[in-house]
Amino acid sequence: MRSLVGLITVVIVATLYLYSLSLYLPSGPRKRPQAGSVSEHVEGKETEQLPEEPSRLKFPSDLEELRELAELLQFYKTEHTGYVLLLFCSAYLYKQSFAIPGSSFLNILAGAIFGPYEGLLLACVLTTVGSTMCFLLSQAFGKHYIVNLFPDKVSMLQRKVEDNQDCLFFFLLFLRFFPMTPNWFLNMSSPIVNIPITFFFCSVFIGLLPYNFICVQTGVMLSEVSSLDDLFSWERLLQLLAIACVALLPGAIIRHFSQKRLKLDIPSQNGLITDKKVQ
Repeated sequence: MRSLVGLITVVIVATLYLYSLSLYLPSGPRKRPQAGSVSEHVEGKETEQLPEEPSRLKFPSDLEELRELAELLQFYKTEHTGYVLLLFCSAYLYKQSFAIPGSSFLNILAGAIFGPYEGLLLACVLTTVGSTMCFLLSQAFGKHYIVNLFPDKVSMLQRKVEDNQDCLFFFLLFLRFFPMTPNWFLNMSSPIVNIPITFFFCSVFIGLLPYNFICVQTGVMLSEVSSLDDLFSWERLLQLLAIACVALLPGAIIRHFSQKRLKLDIPSQNGLITDKKVQ
């Protein structure tokens, strides 16, 4: 009971912090009026009335909301870089620490706002730190509840960890590249199956690098593409091909290593990894 109260307290404090941070949102962008709108004439000069549009911050749930949020934060970033960085990092860590789905949208947003290099570094660091915070929260408050909610999954993961103790780090990398379980579950269950936090930290940073790379590059293109013609240009198609090659190479290396060293019992069928049922 005390662990549940502690977890709820942490969630409430983090939520209040994120909400209070959003209250300091600067004044929003002003849209220029359409043709035929009302204008004032002051001392012979025409002055356009630019009504301020109220700005709303919320986690995006689709690409349209993502594009709108990216445009809004790009506007703020020109004069409030520190605030945008703090807000983005806080929102990302909030989602990752409490295993809330939707980190892919924030990775895309990182690319759209901060560019390909700063965005990728930021996404990798925040993914790793947020996952580690989830690891620590589970270790402190959630072990009992996770075992009760997912007994079979925890048992399977425990068995695989024990079978691969001699190459545990590469096993963790394999789980990130070819997830047998969702990343959020692996983050929460790792302390339960006695995975060292140093192995966990490094495996998240390296193992999710290709995924973060694809998401960030998608965000960069999202901020640059204004029409379907831009999307299907030769330059853009070559860029997509290069992204795919860079992202697939580490996974191919890890998969080649896993076939020789790791004990997985998960045969591949038509390119998909499936669990072998124990008779």
